[in-house]
Amino acid sequence: MTQQEKDEKYMRMALDEAQAAFRKGEIPIGAVVVCRDRIIARAHNLTETLNDVTAHAEMQAITAAANTLGGKYLTDCTLYVTVEPCTMCAGAIGWAQMPRIVYGAADPKRGYHLIAPQALHPKATVTAGVLEEECRELMQRFFANKR
Repeated sequence: MTQQEKDEKYMRMALDEAQAAFRKGEIPIGAVVVCRDRIIARAHNLTETLNDVTAHAEMQAITAAANTLGGKYLTDCTLYVTVEPCTMCAGAIGWAQMPRIVYGAADPKRGYHLIAPQALHPKATVTAGVLEEECRELMQRFFANKR
């Protein structure tokens, strides 16, 4: 399986998480953490459910992955997330020393690229635009329903 095929496979799983958030009335962002070709964490936004502004999909996934591995550093892991991480999440991803981040749709208003482009670990690589259209469409549908 090529890296692109793997990226699409895991992004589809992140999209499944985003769909779960959508069904709960949460902003539909999903994330999975993969370590050595094995999913070790799955999560979606829970900010409304938990009444917690920090309960973003990435934060939930990082916590679950760290618990699974028994340590705070996720140096052998890749994060797949349906929307570009915000500054808070990018900071947490950086502190966890994740070497690779893959996201679907860009967030031109609140994405880390705009506000804190140096937030990730200096050696981290980013792959953007994986299943971008599906990720963007889910967000657009969610906010269209809110209006």
